[in-house]
Amino acid sequence: MKRTFFTILFFTAFFGSYAPSLFAQEIIDTSQGIWRARVLEITSETTEFMTGIGDVTLQQVKAQIQEGEEKNRIVSFTNDYRPLEKGDAFFIRYFIATDGSEYFQVHEINRTKSLLLLGLLFAGIILIFGKFQGVRSLVSLVASLLAIIFVLVPLLLKGYPPVFVSVSVASLILLFAIYFTHGFHIRSHIALAGTVGTVLLTGLLAQMAISWTQLSGFASEESVYLNFNTLGNLDFVGLLLGGIIIGVLGVLDDIAITQTAVVHELYGMDEKVSEKEVYKKALRVGKEHVGALVNTLVLAYVGVSLPLLLYMATSQASFDIVMNQEVIATEIVRTIVGSIGLIFTVPVTTFLAVVILGKRRKEIYKKIQEEGPQDTHGHGHSHL
Repeated sequence: MKRTFFTILFFTAFFGSYAPSLFAQEIIDTSQGIWRARVLEITSETTEFMTGIGDVTLQQVKAQIQEGEEKNRIVSFTNDYRPLEKGDAFFIRYFIATDGSEYFQVHEINRTKSLLLLGLLFAGIILIFGKFQGVRSLVSLVASLLAIIFVLVPLLLKGYPPVFVSVSVASLILLFAIYFTHGFHIRSHIALAGTVGTVLLTGLLAQMAISWTQLSGFASEESVYLNFNTLGNLDFVGLLLGGIIIGVLGVLDDIAITQTAVVHELYGMDEKVSEKEVYKKALRVGKEHVGALVNTLVLAYVGVSLPLLLYMATSQASFDIVMNQEVIATEIVRTIVGSIGLIFTVPVTTFLAVVILGKRRKEIYKKIQEEGPQDTHGHGHSHL
């Protein structure tokens, strides 16, 4: 309880953008709802300096609520969240204070149309460049998101073991993604086995790393609020572990498919090549691939955490103290464990591919000589 108190205190002090809502919760009894609204008019706008935050724009906003119990009601309130303009769509939060007074505030900007436009742009580009393969990729992506939203999240909220649930859902996602996107053939079987095996190894390593570094799972503000909302019934260490596993799925899939395809092509180029030689050559390709993907993974995590890194850079605390703060240590563990998982995928999948495909080398050689080499990601539907 003491740890939770100090965690809340830390985020309250250093994340000023959340301060208005936190103070509001102290003076307001209940939240009556969050609804869509639109700005009708900005009646006034001033700028005030706030210690620790800087210049803050204060607006007097007249808006119309567009749904819910207060639909069509026109309200006026002070906005200090971010500057709005006439016609802007946003979500408004309605409170009733303990003395019966009403309060309104901007909860969040309504970004639905913009996000939908970006999603359509993304899908269109995939379809243009990927054609039918792009269709399969999109369907696989949607299925993965649905599995996370409607299977993983509900099971975790019901208190099922996070590690078991995460590994199970991860395996389900991989099963569908690999077979639907790349076809039902021996190379897909090998890629699936190699990826699931690596997921298990990554999960074990993540569990050891979390134990060694004594992470609690409460590195983020959202975790603290979730703990309150679920009355402390969730295993946040397990949730952290599950998040690490889910986070590396897509890249593990890519490496496994590539390594299997490389071994397949090597056997197809030389009928008499030894398994040892194929393994060495495929491993060299894998090392190049892993180097690029590890760099991508690290930069992705850094990009997400950039504001946090900048905040830490302005701190007066020593480097050692900064690095040992749980919010930083968590990202370090996540990056290192994820990167090691990527590295594991290469030897594990390559070994499986060399052994299993080696038993079919004559058949593979004959077919490739007749049809020509396939792409390195093995998107065909051959049953070899």
